[in-house]
Amino acid sequence: MFQTRIHGRGGQGVVTAAELLASAAFDAGRHAQAFPSFGSERTGAPVVAYCRIDDHPIRTREPIAEPNAIIVQDATLLWSGEPLAGVPADAYLLINSTKSAAELAAEHPALAERGGSRIVTVGATEIALRRIGRPVPNAVLLGGFAALTGIVPLSGVQEALRNRFPGVVGVSNAEAAAEAFEVVLAEPEMRVHAPAD
Repeated sequence: MFQTRIHGRGGQGVVTAAELLASAAFDAGRHAQAFPSFGSERTGAPVVAYCRIDDHPIRTREPIAEPNAIIVQDATLLWSGEPLAGVPADAYLLINSTKSAAELAAEHPALAERGGSRIVTVGATEIALRRIGRPVPNAVLLGGFAALTGIVPLSGVQEALRNRFPGVVGVSNAEAAAEAFEVVLAEPEMRVHAPAD
């Protein structure tokens, strides 16, 4: 089972990201489960959502304590320590930032302790503003997630986006996801284990 935890702030589409990821996995013939962490739902308040993907039915329902991957939609949340709690050393970390993973690690001791392995950054907010016209990084980061993990194909993410957001909005989101996919594949460490799509 592949377990993903998504951290962001209210208004960034955190729960929608988990649902879209589950939809992409389901459409690829896998079992998937997406659900939010309950708490304050104010715009700007920290929000956590979860997604599990497996080839077999998923019976567990509890929050994900030790994820295989985390997506951090707002890098300022790293300072709270919550996104990295329980994250194993071999987990994938995808962070919305215009800074490189090395630059973030220099500022954040917990990232520095992990080394550069499996940590990738994408300027998702900037891509979203340019492609979609709104500072909502969720769709962009799902494209990066597809490249980083290979758990879902980019085509599945794009289809989920077009189904959720019909018309030009869906097309723009799918294009933003594709751009992030290419950004992540361009990372030096990705050349070793680049997923196919």
